[in-house]
Amino acid sequence: MPLRDKSALSRCIAPAFYGVHRDITAHRHTHYILTGGRGSCKSSFVAIEVFLLLKRHPDCHALVMRKTANTLADSVYAQYVWAAEMLGLGQELIQKRSSLTLILRPTGQRILFRGAADRMALKSLKMPFGYIGITHFEEKDQFESRAEIRSILQSTMRGGTVFWNFETNNPPIRPGHWANRDLLCPQPDRLVHHSDYRSVPRAWLGETFFAQAEALREQSESAYRHEYLGEATGVGASVFPNVHLRTVSDEEIAGFDRIYRGADWGFFPDPFAFVCAGYDASHRVLTLFDEATAYRKNNEQTAALAKAHGANNAETVWADAAEPKSIADWRSYGILCRPAGKGAGSVAYSTKWLAGLSAIIIDPARCPCSAREFSEYEYERARDGELTEVLPDRDNHHIDAARYALYPVWRRRGQ
Repeated sequence: MPLRDKSALSRCIAPAFYGVHRDITAHRHTHYILTGGRGSCKSSFVAIEVFLLLKRHPDCHALVMRKTANTLADSVYAQYVWAAEMLGLGQELIQKRSSLTLILRPTGQRILFRGAADRMALKSLKMPFGYIGITHFEEKDQFESRAEIRSILQSTMRGGTVFWNFETNNPPIRPGHWANRDLLCPQPDRLVHHSDYRSVPRAWLGETFFAQAEALREQSESAYRHEYLGEATGVGASVFPNVHLRTVSDEEIAGFDRIYRGADWGFFPDPFAFVCAGYDASHRVLTLFDEATAYRKNNEQTAALAKAHGANNAETVWADAAEPKSIADWRSYGILCRPAGKGAGSVAYSTKWLAGLSAIIIDPARCPCSAREFSEYEYERARDGELTEVLPDRDNHHIDAARYALYPVWRRRGQ
């Protein structure tokens, strides 16, 4: 089929990816992080896009990687062969399965499939002409860390003028996994996209697929959300399995009846933390939509920072009662600051209250520190690895600020 035939492309690209396709075509970003559940077609979409990019950029080659090479032939290599057939490029494709290489016959452009274990071999890759302009990390979460991927890209992203890097994976179940944490770090040259099977035409996946998804949903909502919706459901040691990371719109914020604000005093090495939240009591949903974080700032400086994030002399900011001097300073700087009551068991009670809410929604772009802390916070383990009920007193500064902010709610009985 003609590669510019939009109606034909729509038969290859699921509707959820139309916007991403336009973004790639316009080269608005270099890095594309595509996550999602089973059957979301994210990896198929990337294979399609790689061929489209190669056709438009005849001096480019592509490198496709998984953590280990022995999984390539029957997975991502076969997927790329499928993509070529879908695009009508089957007759142009030279398949060298023994060396895990695909070659476009008219131009000699190559798609190499490699495992990441042999780092020296990756560094010594040489193309017959041009440069490696496209990389695709399949099953990104199987790599050791962002540092490992960055090291590979430092070797491949050179000698050319334009580059595209794709990373695809199903989110690991544990929110604290590096691949999930990585999504919480907004970068201007990176587009993050999440998809699931519900936006894919039923005929593409077949009725059996949809029946299996529905059967799992009825058996285990948590397993269904992880496997099919691609959510890091956080079962296990996670203190807050009810955390959901998503964009919070200005309209949504404007609709809150009341804004709750909380502050946790810190200087160094612990940070000062300030959060703003909305709370839907009827549905027991907490939404964190703004935050401030600072190191080595005195009370006057943190007060100015809090004012920049909405603190004022009319609405209470609830703060750690352990520092009455800091609370008094803020009041002198024009902020209505009050101590959040503390007492025996208050930390465990308020944390349990947060964990028992229907949902804690956090906008990772507006609140990256809160998103990281709530997603990674886990119960302590004993020496034998067994879980305990002990809450760690570290990496929880924005969690504490949120506890203080909602003090007027959770202190009331029955809430």
